[in-house]
Amino acid sequence: MSNSQPIHPGTRIGHVHLKVADLERALAFYCGVLGFQLMQKYGTQAAFVSAGGYHHHIGLNTWESLGATPPPPGHTGLYHTAILYPTRAALADALRRLQAADVALDGASDHGVSEALYLRDPDENGVELYRDRPEAEWPRTPDGQLAMHTRPLDLNALLAAAG
Repeated sequence: MSNSQPIHPGTRIGHVHLKVADLERALAFYCGVLGFQLMQKYGTQAAFVSAGGYHHHIGLNTWESLGATPPPPGHTGLYHTAILYPTRAALADALRRLQAADVALDGASDHGVSEALYLRDPDENGVELYRDRPEAEWPRTPDGQLAMHTRPLDLNALLAAAG
């Protein structure tokens, strides 16, 4: 199935809305650890958090999931939410926050086009924290095609880059 017209290039993913088992626990992670700002809360059932005062980048709710367990492996669903940091120093700050809160990483990768940290939130939702390299630095094949890769990310070098 192909549409002859591509989507408008200015289109962006506006926000993600996650089902969580415990709203306060989710807020402790997204606001307390990662540093998002609570924008609005709807009683004990939902909350909206953002970076920079936007109405919301992440919605959290217990409407269908209060007290629930994470879906088992091997089922469909969200693989991860990717949170884009504007600079390498900002990504390093995120890593420092995770370390200070004793949040374990599932992995850390250099993809050539980006550097990424992989982890799970308290509801076992996958989370990617990453920063893009400038497009001029993206790896390319001799004929100009994108040549992404997955290599280990040097966490000590990332932390050192924070200054």
